[in-house]
Amino acid sequence: MRALLQRPDLRLLLAGQTLSMFGDWAMIIVLGIWAKVLTGSNAQAGLVFFVFALAGLLAPLGGLVVDRVHKRPLMIATHVALAAVICSLLFVHDRSDLWIIYVVTALYGLGGDIFGAARTSMLKAMLPDELLGDANGAFQAIREGLRIVAPLAGAGIFAAFGGRAVALVDAATFIASAATLVALRFTEPPRAVKEQHFLREVSMGFTHIARTPLLRQLTIGVAAALLVAGFAETLLFAMASALGRSPSFIGVMGTFQGVGAIAGGVVSAKLMRRVGELRLAGLGLLLFGVGDALWLVPRLSVVLPAMAVAGMGIVWAIVALGTAYQRYSPGELQGRVSAAANMLFSVPQTLSIAAGAALITLVDYRVEIVAMGVVFVLASGYLLTRRREAAIEVEPALAA
Repeated sequence: MRALLQRPDLRLLLAGQTLSMFGDWAMIIVLGIWAKVLTGSNAQAGLVFFVFALAGLLAPLGGLVVDRVHKRPLMIATHVALAAVICSLLFVHDRSDLWIIYVVTALYGLGGDIFGAARTSMLKAMLPDELLGDANGAFQAIREGLRIVAPLAGAGIFAAFGGRAVALVDAATFIASAATLVALRFTEPPRAVKEQHFLREVSMGFTHIARTPLLRQLTIGVAAALLVAGFAETLLFAMASALGRSPSFIGVMGTFQGVGAIAGGVVSAKLMRRVGELRLAGLGLLLFGVGDALWLVPRLSVVLPAMAVAGMGIVWAIVALGTAYQRYSPGELQGRVSAAANMLFSVPQTLSIAAGAALITLVDYRVEIVAMGVVFVLASGYLLTRRREAAIEVEPALAA
């Protein structure tokens, strides 16, 4: 981590992205709150987050754009455009303007996917492979730290000054991020060559993941776990009730998870150098599964530390995944591989959130906890028993 922070270019990028991520976490929660205030409907508020996730279905097209163009100008243009999009929220006054919130949310999600894929490609070009894990760990630690404070700040600004004030703050963070990218010294990597078969180009990210053993195994293991991970979104409310607390107590639980996630991000790169990406992802899933299984004991002294354990585990898995996709994918495929991975993981997670919300009305919440624990342990076992030497081989036909 010290070697990473000694680089002026990385310090500048981290500074800009910290501002941007703060605005993201503050704005996303406010979009849902705003819809709730305008309509009084939980369903209308929930639809905001569904629209945000739905935008991820277009991620493969965004990944192709990332691979075809220069990364820094695309990232600058994306954040400037998102600043303008966010400012359209200034025209939201009453329930009849709700459609503006939904349109902004969809564009916000799509722009974020494009920017994220471009940043992944930029990091691959900027850093030697041995520093990619440190960079991903640093970004995750910052992201999870902001996840603790930014939603509270966004909600506080909304309560005091309204949604338009939050929109202006978020727009300012996008402009600040774009300014840091303008100042960043960066040598662009080669762009992907345009081919005649459009569908083949768009799907090359999925094809590369499928044909690269390590990436395929990581994707299978983590995607399987995500088929039940979304249960936690509704289980948190059940846990707060079991602890004799109000629904707002999930904020405290989220804080403990964030603390664990920050710690996980700090140590992830060092641990990954010792055990490799497969083992780190497997250990991360195991920690998350154990942490969630401990929810079966409805005591604060157990549940809160368990949240920290789960937070550490999920960050280990994320860092291992992101680093592996960068290391074992050609530069001209970075955008499409990142976008394909985003889609492969967002679909099962979204489905599991919906399934968890339905199941909580049909079965005891502890049945869902057991199901999560079992699936996570099985997925962890799958990753921990793979042979890394065989997994890192890339088929020559694709590599060429």
